[in-house]
Amino acid sequence: MAYRPTERTEARRVATRERITAAALGLIAEGGYVNAPVAAVAGRAGVAVGTVYRHFPSKSELFAEVFREASQREVDAMAEAAGASDGATAAERIVAGTEAFARRALAGRRLAWALLAEPVDPAVEAERLHFRESYRDVIAAVLRDGIDSGELPTQDPEATAAALVGAIGEAMVGPLSPTATGGHPESVVASLNDFCIRAIGAGHNGTGARNRKGT
Repeated sequence: MAYRPTERTEARRVATRERITAAALGLIAEGGYVNAPVAAVAGRAGVAVGTVYRHFPSKSELFAEVFREASQREVDAMAEAAGASDGATAAERIVAGTEAFARRALAGRRLAWALLAEPVDPAVEAERLHFRESYRDVIAAVLRDGIDSGELPTQDPEATAAALVGAIGEAMVGPLSPTATGGHPESVVASLNDFCIRAIGAGHNGTGARNRKGT
């Protein structure tokens, strides 16, 4: 008779897997992927090295899982910030989403660097490309709303969104670099906001993102 896991054993398996990914994420957030060898992950998770490999056949698969979890949180945070609410214009929503992304990245620079720019193996790079598409989809949805309402000029929302994602990511590389010096976070955020407003064509008909005083 084939072995069938009970609810208790399955819950224990899931809990151990989550402990391993949380340990890896913590180490990566402190010092990047190089700071998370399997032995260190196992030690922080309180499990044997063999247990890590039972859940993740390779370090590459472990890092890909950690990347998925961490990146999904950032996509969700951007989507929530850019959500339609309180009559916000498309430009205001784009600014809100971009600002949320940038501020979260600047608050957790080492992890953000690992997610955005740190050299990685092909499995993690594939996840990175996938999540760029997820960010693009969040922005494209807002652009479509702005085009449909007449706030924004006619454009290809997917192409504009992809260009914005690339530009935002590139603009954040310098400030997030482990060797970065100087540069004020507020200046970074303000520059990104201004760029996004211009790039999407906000204000072509007198509309756009209101400033912080609501004018």
